[in-house]
Amino acid sequence: MELPPATIPSTDPVHVARMAERRAELAAALAAVVPAGVRLVLEIGCGHGHFLTAYAKAHPAENCVGIDLIRERIERAERKRERAGLANLRFVRAEARMFLDALPPGAALAAVFVLFPDPWPKRRHHKHRLLDEEFFHALAARAGEGTPFFFRTDHGPYFQAAEAVLRVSADWRLVPGEPWPFEHTTVFQQRASRHFSLVARRH
Repeated sequence: MELPPATIPSTDPVHVARMAERRAELAAALAAVVPAGVRLVLEIGCGHGHFLTAYAKAHPAENCVGIDLIRERIERAERKRERAGLANLRFVRAEARMFLDALPPGAALAAVFVLFPDPWPKRRHHKHRLLDEEFFHALAARAGEGTPFFFRTDHGPYFQAAEAVLRVSADWRLVPGEPWPFEHTTVFQQRASRHFSLVARRH
């Protein structure tokens, strides 16, 4: 499934209309593959699909969706899914916030993985980071009580920033010491000399 990514928010009427059209297209596309009331395991920034394909194969009773902004990544991930013959896995080209907005009514998140996202290390680019207070609030709106959020990165400052947001969140609580549920080394993890992981759960 392929849809163009969202761009930086704008008040320009043409841009607003285009975003509304993309949301409608994404909502229609998701309605065709995400049954009403289903609980999803979501990977945001799925890359070439290595992790989620392995996860879906190991958890055949769970419905899994991976999203990414880059077309070539989604195409490669879809090829992995087809070769593995996994009926419980889908990959979608979409921006994370738009994806959450476009999920069918009643669809909820059973678990969320964010693995090695772009850390946008320069201070002037921090506004582009995914994991901020607004995003965690939007994520919580689609998550049931106890839904786990799993985050892993090799960038210490980004890890600390995300942990700080979760520490004071009204929607999430950190769960120190909770084991990582499924290990499958990604390309980014192979390249990293070290990494940091956290688990949080929806209040």
